Amino acid sequence: MPVSPISVRFDDHTLWVELSDGRTLGAPLAWFPKLAHATPEQRATVGLSRLGLHWDALDEDISIAGLLAGRGG
Repeated sequence: MPVSPISVRFDDHTLWVELSDGRTLGAPLAWFPKLAHATPEQRATVGLSRLGLHWDALDEDISIAGLLAGRGG
């Protein structure tokens, strides 16, 4: 069964994604300049789907497959 995101959070330098299989992935915000420069309010408007993360207002999409492969934006 494919893994999907169940929550997203940020600290000062990292995007954290909790997955449905219990793993938590961390990726440097530097990989995603739109998110790095976004406000906390903009970051909080994330949409979750079985394939990944989407911020409509920022025009940013991040796939879970890409995160698992260690790829940035």
